[in-house]
Amino acid sequence: MALQNAGSEVRRSAVRSLVDAPARMLSRGAHPSGHGSRTDAARLAAHRATMDALLTDPAVDPRVLPVVAGDGNPVHVVERGPADGTPIVLIHGWACSTRMWNAQVNELSQTHRVLCYDQRGHGRTPSGDAPASMDTLADDLAAVLRATVSPDEPAVIVGHSMGGMTVNAWAARHPDQVAVYGRAAMLISTAADRILNDFGVLPFPERLPGAFALGRAAMGLPLSAALLPEWGFQYVSMGAHATAAQVAFCRDIVNACPARNRGRWGSAMSDLDVRAGLESLEVPTTVLVGTEDRLTPAVHARRMAEVLRESGRLERLVELTGVGHMVPVEAPFEVDAEIRRLAAL
Repeated sequence: MALQNAGSEVRRSAVRSLVDAPARMLSRGAHPSGHGSRTDAARLAAHRATMDALLTDPAVDPRVLPVVAGDGNPVHVVERGPADGTPIVLIHGWACSTRMWNAQVNELSQTHRVLCYDQRGHGRTPSGDAPASMDTLADDLAAVLRATVSPDEPAVIVGHSMGGMTVNAWAARHPDQVAVYGRAAMLISTAADRILNDFGVLPFPERLPGAFALGRAAMGLPLSAALLPEWGFQYVSMGAHATAAQVAFCRDIVNACPARNRGRWGSAMSDLDVRAGLESLEVPTTVLVGTEDRLTPAVHARRMAEVLRESGRLERLVELTGVGHMVPVEAPFEVDAEIRRLAAL
């Protein structure tokens, strides 16, 4: 059931209370420093160890599905899980790859048919000749859905960061596909517009002279992400409570993206406007964000949720306390649980 305007903040707070237990334990002092409850500290340590274990590459080799985009560019798509399971399509973000979804694949593929694909210019999908634009990514998603999802068994379509932008661009460009191939949607740590206006890495960007030019330049520079030290990477993209293994895992993935491709797709996002897609997402949609997300702060999630609420398509708005931008890695249990819930609708 979609959240209604009346009491929405109360319900959103209730959602927070269900998902931010680790952050609450830390705030009470359950920390390796030795302060606070030993029981809480032990539970937190076990929780963090279990999250880290989910990051391992899946033990089962995937089925590689042959998919070709509209311009003839091959798209690397992998599938795991029972062939007759409810399909879940996972779309990664900027400078990432299918590995970003390891925690989801390891859990959800036990009962669901889980499909991941490398976005154009990322992982094993070549850049091709099409322009670097959200329209191109939208068309790629349309090709993936046509090739891998049956209208008789529609999918939960999940996008993180640039993947969420891809979902909105797809819904705007291919509205006829939404109800055909989509059972539900989930937009994680993403935005529909104003990506530089509401950028959380720099304080008060609109008041900082040259901030927009600096932001566009930084997003488009063909520089290796490895130039950013580990502490800087965590500050920009992850929450303060992310484990060392989570930070290293995400940093390895981002560093593996070729600098030229990273810059090319960064430029494509700098003037983002895929708001029209929210009007075309005619399926129950959950919007999820971490409160420490600096790349796409919670203000983006709230704006998207409001549009979806007005159209009656908002399933839930979830804000995860203490979590940064890499939500699928930092909060795998919460992400997996919400995907399972959407798949059961």
